[in-house]
Amino acid sequence: MIVALIDSGLGLLPTAARLRTLRPRLDLILLMDPDEAPWGPKPDAWVVDRVLAAVDRAVAAGAEVIVLPCNTASVTALAHVRAHLGAGVPVVGTVPAIKPAAAESERIAIWATAATTASSYQARLVEEFAAGRTVTPVACHGLADAIDRGDTDGVSAAIRAAAASTPEDVESVVLGCTHYPLVVDEILASLPAGTRLYDSAEAVARQTLRRIDELGGPDEGSGSVTVSLSGRAGDLPASALAHREGALLTNHRCGIIR
Repeated sequence: MIVALIDSGLGLLPTAARLRTLRPRLDLILLMDPDEAPWGPKPDAWVVDRVLAAVDRAVAAGAEVIVLPCNTASVTALAHVRAHLGAGVPVVGTVPAIKPAAAESERIAIWATAATTASSYQARLVEEFAAGRTVTPVACHGLADAIDRGDTDGVSAAIRAAAASTPEDVESVVLGCTHYPLVVDEILASLPAGTRLYDSAEAVARQTLRRIDELGGPDEGSGSVTVSLSGRAGDLPASALAHREGALLTNHRCGIIR
């Protein structure tokens, strides 16, 4: 069983690491796009074309399940990917964990990229799942980019700025960008004691495993991790290996994704 995860940068690592932990012998293809990252500010049509090109490379390399562990890719391209592939290939998208946070908290902050914070998509999720709650959107300017670059000073500065924009009485923070769990310890340290964090990686990984099981075939492989960087065979970048999620995936082979 080969599962492909597609994101512009390191945001796919938390979900890939969860999959590796839950089912170690899955074969994973990690398709990143360092040449054109980040995708958030790009026009929707451009993002759709870029994601579909990655999907086609993944399927040509044998992927049987496609995962978009990226809010931008999911919001913009998920429906297009499903239409492109048809019902025969399961496609799993990502939704910020607003629903579980609202089930347990009255005062919530949503940390996300500037584009996601301003999106009608996030507003609809808040309206649907957090009506009656006090919800504060917090745009984390530059945080995802700093994580991709391995810029620890930039990460710290972005977290400090986001924490300063977060109400002191907040009960929960939703991590609305899949990059942010990579620096969860620093985020927690910046927030009031007892603040609960919610991210989507665990839910996306478990949904992926459910879709795999529904296929009914062999669910294990050799446990390989193949890396594609803007369509070129490669290795996880050094910035990925600085995180425990990246280190968990280091036992990988270089893949040829044409």
